[in-house]
Amino acid sequence: MKGEYLIISPCRNEEKYMRKTLESVCAQTILPVLWIIVDDGSTDKTPDILAEYQKKYDFIKIVRRDNRGHRKVGAGVIEAFYDGLKEVAIDDYEYLCKLDLDLILPEEYFELLMKKMKSNPRIGAVSGKPYYYANGVSGSLISEGCGDENAIGASKFYRVSCFKQIGGFIKEVMWDGIDGHRCRMLGWIAISWDEPEIRFIHLRPMGSSQKNILTGRVRHGFGQYFMGSGFVYMTVAAIYRMFFHHPFLLGGIAMWWGYIKSALTGVERFDDLEFRRFLRKYHWDCLLKGKKEATKELNKQQQSIWDPEQPGFSFPKL
Repeated sequence: MKGEYLIISPCRNEEKYMRKTLESVCAQTILPVLWIIVDDGSTDKTPDILAEYQKKYDFIKIVRRDNRGHRKVGAGVIEAFYDGLKEVAIDDYEYLCKLDLDLILPEEYFELLMKKMKSNPRIGAVSGKPYYYANGVSGSLISEGCGDENAIGASKFYRVSCFKQIGGFIKEVMWDGIDGHRCRMLGWIAISWDEPEIRFIHLRPMGSSQKNILTGRVRHGFGQYFMGSGFVYMTVAAIYRMFFHHPFLLGGIAMWWGYIKSALTGVERFDDLEFRRFLRKYHWDCLLKGKKEATKELNKQQQSIWDPEQPGFSFPKL
């Protein structure tokens, strides 16, 4: 009989935030069967904190990687994730979660996500919505403004059969965007809900894990170019970000510049032409109909090709 869910958490130098994540996971109404935390060469007190929690909770397992000397955003996170995944037989679990160690989760988080997935077998990837503190440590909460059409990268909760079909995560910055589009290509539904019971606090706002949030926005623009997003879609998205998401104006400009710089310097794009065509059609539908309606129509259209027994897909090598 399969266990319910497995968590894999890549981490590096997380002493500032990780206790709150560790405590919130260990307080879940349904605990994970196994939680593999991959220490990606931390040089702070992260190893000591992990050792402390491993002694207290028998479902926590620590995997340690050598220190490469720096934080490697995107590819490094996924390399660490796969080092954790190698420690288990994935088919022993119904669900798999990639979870960051800078979050505070509500106590029923995983229980409610599993209930949603059990109510609809086409749902392949889910999450709640991330919020962050206005002043960084406490006070009012601000939404990160993530769309509904994908599970959030900091908390990717997957049905294992779906994760295997899409070929898992690619080792590049836009891994957490490509996976959701691959879900839709194969008829699965990727989604996140902004419901109070499954909102979580992101102690380090998305895109700010390396240097600062503007660096993260430039990186996002590069990721959009790499993934295959078109110029018109990216320009509209950047303008929208300028006026509706923090940091206002500069955030959208940084995203657009990251995209343009990648185009001008000839950055290699994701080597899957079928995927890029699928993505661009979806993006044009989003511009013409709105993202919510375009996603709803696409999910309905793709239902006919959904086959949960289909063999797994392998991404082209980068």
